[in-house]
Amino acid sequence: MSTIILLGMSGLMGQNKIVNLLEKKTTDKEKNVVVEQLHSDKRATSFLIWVKEGVEEHYHATHTEQVYVLSGKGIMTIEGKEFLIKKGDFIIIPKGVAHSVRVKGRKPLKALSVQAPEFTGKDRIFTKSKDQ
Repeated sequence: MSTIILLGMSGLMGQNKIVNLLEKKTTDKEKNVVVEQLHSDKRATSFLIWVKEGVEEHYHATHTEQVYVLSGKGIMTIEGKEFLIKKGDFIIIPKGVAHSVRVKGRKPLKALSVQAPEFTGKDRIFTKSKDQ
């Protein structure tokens, strides 16, 4: 049902692979956010993300982000509007749109995030400084 098949010319990390995202567990239960990269090429990068508490408001200047919630629930704020998100929800966040999430409940929010084009970690711009 929620299995992702990752295939490509050279495969994922040198081999073709099937990943059941519902069965994957976080590698670190202490961190607020745990990110596991699933695949990357020049067109897009996909991540499996676990969020324990929340992610501060930020935007991506050159990336569109697509988020599919696999488990948990939270409040996602997109351009100042709050939305309850839960398992099965699919969110498209265009480039330049500020967004954040707060987890509701005891379980971490687990989501598949796909960023296009390729995401190298340099296009996450937080809207508030740590001093605010």
